[in-house]
Amino acid sequence: MSDEILIATREGVGSIHINRPAKKNALTSAMYAALAEAFASFDRDDRIRVATIAGGDDFTAGNDLGDFIAASLAGGDFRAFPVLRFLERLRDFTKPVVAAVRGNAVGIGTTMLLHCDAVVAGTSARFRLPFAQLGLVPEAGSSLLLPLTVGRARASALLLSGEALAAEQALAFGLVNLVEEDESAEIAAEGIASRIASLPPEAVRETKRLIRAPWADAVKKQMDEEAVAFAQRLASPEFREAARTLLAKA
Repeated sequence: MSDEILIATREGVGSIHINRPAKKNALTSAMYAALAEAFASFDRDDRIRVATIAGGDDFTAGNDLGDFIAASLAGGDFRAFPVLRFLERLRDFTKPVVAAVRGNAVGIGTTMLLHCDAVVAGTSARFRLPFAQLGLVPEAGSSLLLPLTVGRARASALLLSGEALAAEQALAFGLVNLVEEDESAEIAAEGIASRIASLPPEAVRETKRLIRAPWADAVKKQMDEEAVAFAQRLASPEFREAARTLLAKA
């Protein structure tokens, strides 16, 4: 397991901590692979009833652009990238997931939350979806799940403008469950996880399945469509120009 993805377990809760603070927790391919394995391991372990994911001062600034651009320009099948394996494991995870978000939650830092069952935001949390600015399209099923969560008009504005959404706005939109002071956000998320972990586990898992059942097939289909469109955008002149600009600024 990467030392940039820290794993711990306690009393029925499996915790994941993104640990790359010098880069605002920007995610590399190796980190995505570690996240995918963590969720797979937690799903196999009957002692784990709930998972938590957090990231310290910044949840995640999204993809590490240098790592992502290098992988993209090298070619290959985007559907084989570790990021998609992580998203599929998170999507199909059978146990509840509780997230604690402080600071930056950019791109996948926001879209992964749509697959979580509860989200606690610190007051510093800022949610941003800059896919269009990068010449890309949404991922993680967000083109379906975000409208279902916040409404079509708000989702369109967020995905097309890429403007940041503050914690209290995210609460009003229904993107998060609770806003706490930064120093209390992870404690609150752990409290939610512990309460769920104390409940009958099979009833909890079946309840999660039933909540998601009406959209489960549609989410898988949308993620497949997004992956095809995303791969096409990676080969586009718009993305290549955005990539060159970003690399020049790095």
